[in-house]
Amino acid sequence: MHRTDRFLISQKPFAIDLSTVHGEQHPRGDRHAYSGSANAVWFRRQNGVTRACLGSLMLWQHYLPGPLDLTDPVAVLSADLDGRYGGTCDGRWDGKNYWGVQDLTVMQQHLDILRPMLAAYPELPAGYDGWWTFQVPKEPTP
Repeated sequence: MHRTDRFLISQKPFAIDLSTVHGEQHPRGDRHAYSGSANAVWFRRQNGVTRACLGSLMLWQHYLPGPLDLTDPVAVLSADLDGRYGGTCDGRWDGKNYWGVQDLTVMQQHLDILRPMLAAYPELPAGYDGWWTFQVPKEPTP
């Protein structure tokens, strides 16, 4: 993954709770494989409507050149991880409608994060590190 301070929704960035980055690795011939996940929040836009989302991000790579330092979440995220499927959304807020779990307690917990997140768009939500993307970030045009 690549970390950038510049938010571009087209790069499909994620803000990640570093305390939740976890996974396992094992040798794979002369390489190493890693499989893990992290809790994340992100913004997406559909039909001109910006949505705040939260959920989990699956992280994996089958052919890393060496083992990862699993005690350092930034080192794990900075590896050449595959995330082509994006995040698994557990809750989403577009300013009018909530989509997600139907348990009222969990729904309220989600909205406590998603409402201020959407109101502060495109700011990085408190408690999350970012922005992280699986795409190579574009350099600013001079």
